[in-house]
Amino acid sequence: MKAVIMAGGEGTRLRPLTCGIPKPMVPVLNKPVMEYTIELLKKHNITDIAATLAYFPAVITDYFGDGGEFGVSLRYYVEQTPLGTGGSVKNAEGFYDDTFIIISGDALTDINIKNALEFHRHKKSKATLVLKKVTIPLEYGVVIIDEDGRITSFMEKPSWGEVFSDTINTGIYILEPEVLNYYKKGDNFDFSKDLFPKLLKDSVPMYGYITEDYWNDIGDLRIYKEVNYDILAGRVRTDVKYKQLGKGIWVGEGCEISDSCNLTAPVLIGDNCRIKDRTIIEASILGDDVEIEEATSIKKSIIWKNSRIEKNVQCRGGVICSGAAVKSGVHIFENTVIGSNSTLETGAIVKPDIKIWPEKVIGADAVVAQNLVWGTKVSKTIFGHRDISGDINVSLTPEFASRLGSAFGSILKEGSKIIVSSDGSNSAEIIKESLISGVLSTGIGVISIEDALVPMMRFAVRFYKAKGGVHIRKDYGEENKVHIEFSNSEGIIIDRATERKIENSFIREDFKRCNADRIKDIMRVDNFKDFYIQSGINMLKSTNRIRNSKLKLVTASVSPQAARLATSYLADMGCIVETDITSDRYQTLAKDNKSTREYYEHIAELTVKSGACMGVIFSEDGENFLLIDHKGRILDKDKQIALTSLIILKTGMDKRLIVPHTASRVIEEMAKCYSIEVVRTKNTPAAVMKEMFQDKAGMGNSLFQYILNFDGIWGIGNLIDFMTANSVSLYDLVNELPHFHMEKNEVKCDWRHKGKVIREIIEENKDREIELFEGVRINSENGWVLILPDSERPVCNVYAEGVSEEYARELAAEFTDRIKSIISGTGL
Repeated sequence: MKAVIMAGGEGTRLRPLTCGIPKPMVPVLNKPVMEYTIELLKKHNITDIAATLAYFPAVITDYFGDGGEFGVSLRYYVEQTPLGTGGSVKNAEGFYDDTFIIISGDALTDINIKNALEFHRHKKSKATLVLKKVTIPLEYGVVIIDEDGRITSFMEKPSWGEVFSDTINTGIYILEPEVLNYYKKGDNFDFSKDLFPKLLKDSVPMYGYITEDYWNDIGDLRIYKEVNYDILAGRVRTDVKYKQLGKGIWVGEGCEISDSCNLTAPVLIGDNCRIKDRTIIEASILGDDVEIEEATSIKKSIIWKNSRIEKNVQCRGGVICSGAAVKSGVHIFENTVIGSNSTLETGAIVKPDIKIWPEKVIGADAVVAQNLVWGTKVSKTIFGHRDISGDINVSLTPEFASRLGSAFGSILKEGSKIIVSSDGSNSAEIIKESLISGVLSTGIGVISIEDALVPMMRFAVRFYKAKGGVHIRKDYGEENKVHIEFSNSEGIIIDRATERKIENSFIREDFKRCNADRIKDIMRVDNFKDFYIQSGINMLKSTNRIRNSKLKLVTASVSPQAARLATSYLADMGCIVETDITSDRYQTLAKDNKSTREYYEHIAELTVKSGACMGVIFSEDGENFLLIDHKGRILDKDKQIALTSLIILKTGMDKRLIVPHTASRVIEEMAKCYSIEVVRTKNTPAAVMKEMFQDKAGMGNSLFQYILNFDGIWGIGNLIDFMTANSVSLYDLVNELPHFHMEKNEVKCDWRHKGKVIREIIEENKDREIELFEGVRINSENGWVLILPDSERPVCNVYAEGVSEEYARELAAEFTDRIKSIISGTGL
């Protein structure tokens, strides 16, 4: 007699156990469940076996080979396209030529095949289905038989209202080859849905053999754990391959187990395991080559091969897949699954019923409270350089946004209100409305603003005297990406301390919740952008002269909303505006990996051709702008910082000039002429904004600096106002700037090697003038270089300034090469 093992199952309900292996290869007591099926067939002298494969077929063929090592002959039939249960067996046509048995490779059974075959022959059946009585048949196909055992009807996965029997189809069949003649090879069909109903309709003899033997379909995590312990409890007629040392204790070869280790049955420990002092192993199963360090407690858990568990770990009712690394002090609670090759850093907590997919990294002290499927890392830090960002409906889901809103609302005082705005894009609106629901659930009020930019949200926070704000916008460079930015009550980016409060509330789900009578109504403000535009115009001093001058500008932005708002603002000022909304062009350049320089040059060409006094490219969040003079000169970021600094110095409106740490040294030279102090901050928008608003008494003057640097729409208005009042052009202002030469490079650097790079740079240059304000800055008479690890990406940034363009380039290249050398020395 021959057998066909159906081994094409994906095991979707078992994920993440089956993320990298087919369901028949899920280990039960450290060997694949399909191996038990082969052993059962061999026990009944069935050694000529075919296996139908579909999902990760190589995993099965690599393990079992031709079957010789297992005392059988194996042939494989791989589905190139889905064929269904019946179609997969029909695909093996030619292998079977007489009565044969079909058995699932992903169910555990010790059925007496001999008795089932005798029943088949005695009844002269053409198709015999092995049946089993179960208490809850909802997840199976129900089969009804008459007194003689002949099948009279089927019901595939019934509801309780359709349950007419507790006898279910196990997926084990004994067939005569001719019953498959209803279909051709390559047809897609199922046994239960297609073939068996045809046989029933045509009155082909079809019987049900009810078995009292053990059978369990490994359909979900609960049943997977159950079948492991059923074998240990002796409920399955099969052998345990390890040596039994005592009642309920099995230990493999080559193990090192400390005398102070406490083992409480049932326990199975695979080959070559190392278990150190004061470890507790209770009712658990360990795969081969597992290491467990001191004072760790493992209870009712299954740990697959090659996993490493450090000291003081608590694991309760979890499944830890192959190659996982669990660091010291980690807590894993009931019904969790840790995917293969994942890492749980020190002190991480995985809450009950959580599933973590393979290859994930859980940061130190992080609390995982929801399934981690698509993301690559979860940690205590959810904020990036200045905001939270991710792909819509992937890492940024509506559920995530609701929790985030609850986290923000939970750190605010009762009775507070906040601004929530978006750019109006569909993806941003989804996140916005979900976030608002989370905020409202904490009893905090919400003022909602439509079609906004980041500077509008910040202005609304100050105008409404809100306790903070949130702006959600689409990323036009990566169409699926969404950004979420927070502000404090002053309308500036929140500091790291506030980020931590939100993160701690978020990851621990430590949310305030209010009763229904304390949920606030949403205040939705229509046309706030009109008020924003008029408020920006009201602060200008030379509006009449601007209108009379009829200045012509070319404006552009990858964000249609930013372009429209800028056009409305400038037109209301009296300017003539030619707008180029170039998001499609910009995205095309990005996909072709071309420099955005081509994009800038396109706008520069339009500026010159149209005879405009300047060209302005607004950032997609509306915070910044890039300037082009009437000759087509494009101002880079460093030159624009110097330009805005010059304007602030000329107005004399503030006693302090705030610039980032990376700005050119010529700013100090310019400031000396105006007797104004230069204050350098860390190279983050939050740090610069905070310093600008530090002096409450001088907020009005600091606001001018803030607008020029962080409100693109109002900023260009203030620039035009200054130029008009002083009868000067952008071209003239740029020519007034001192000459300086800067260079910036990026070096790829893994996160774990950034510390080594900084340490070695410091050690190598300890005899030179070094600043450690942010990163490592090395000063010399002819220039300086700053090595600054990026806070969001695995790179190190190299900034350099020199007395000449050549020197700046050489200085940047020297330290770029040195960083690469340090990294290569780490063995990467």
